[in-house]
Amino acid sequence: MAEQSRKAIGTEELTVVADRGYFKSEQILECTQSGITPIVPKSLTSNNRAEGRFDKQDFIYVAADDEYCCPAGERAIRRFTTVEHGLTIHKYWSSACPRCPIRAQCTTSDYRRITRWEHEAVLETMQERLDRQPDIMRVRRQTAEHPFATLKLWMGPATSSLERSSTCAPR
Repeated sequence: MAEQSRKAIGTEELTVVADRGYFKSEQILECTQSGITPIVPKSLTSNNRAEGRFDKQDFIYVAADDEYCCPAGERAIRRFTTVEHGLTIHKYWSSACPRCPIRAQCTTSDYRRITRWEHEAVLETMQERLDRQPDIMRVRRQTAEHPFATLKLWMGPATSSLERSSTCAPR
């Protein structure tokens, strides 16, 4: 959609803002590679934060060493790489997990495993853009939702085609 929009308005540079429902790593990478600047909040799929445990955001990626620093200050190193749903994913964990004094705040397993997509830096850069512009999602809602609400108002209550075209007579 972003590429079609860029062509329609005839510009080389374009920033697009979308809600969580449009978050798809591969499409974000494709936009970035084609010169489109995407701003899409990441889907929150982990319940760790809600359950009082550390979330992936609490682990700091150290690019120079290709490892994570965990909240306890331990190094989580890359253990292996795999392909999941067509994406190359790196897996990290620390050897210190089984004896960690705060493990209960981190995981219910013996080891806390951290996954990283091979192009995760693109997603991190996008998140930094979003963090620098905290009001952008409110502006998106005000801009995009209003026309749809107006159209719904003009069209009246939604009914199915069956309800509009016939009624059922009792037998």
